[in-house]
Amino acid sequence: MNNGRFSIALHILTLLDKANGELLSSEYLAGSININPAMVRKELINLRINGFVQSKEGKNGGSSLAISANEITLGAIYQSVKQISLLGSQKNTPNPKCPVGKNINEHLNDLYNDTELILIKQLNKQSLADFSSKFS
Repeated sequence: MNNGRFSIALHILTLLDKANGELLSSEYLAGSININPAMVRKELINLRINGFVQSKEGKNGGSSLAISANEITLGAIYQSVKQISLLGSQKNTPNPKCPVGKNINEHLNDLYNDTELILIKQLNKQSLADFSSKFS
């Protein structure tokens, strides 16, 4: 969604759920996602701040889920990584003398907010455990 962070976070959390409490290294996670381990570590910090992940530093360190996958909704994951509106944002300042232009940004903001609320409501219907169960 808008920048890939949702899919990366969901991939990380699914791997951690499948590990059943075993600590997984950022290198292992990065190998599965096929991205740089530094990007994984950055996302792990965010997931830890949001209470989804716990980490142990050091040679035998790694990360695991901090709470049950049943307690984590996909909506909560989305909200933890969201940076901009799903549909983006308007960057221009339309002509205030135009009957459409003078009000378009207000109506676009309402549309974007309503659409995102529908998305979050839908994502909240599924837990990480539900999503994780799709993988053997």
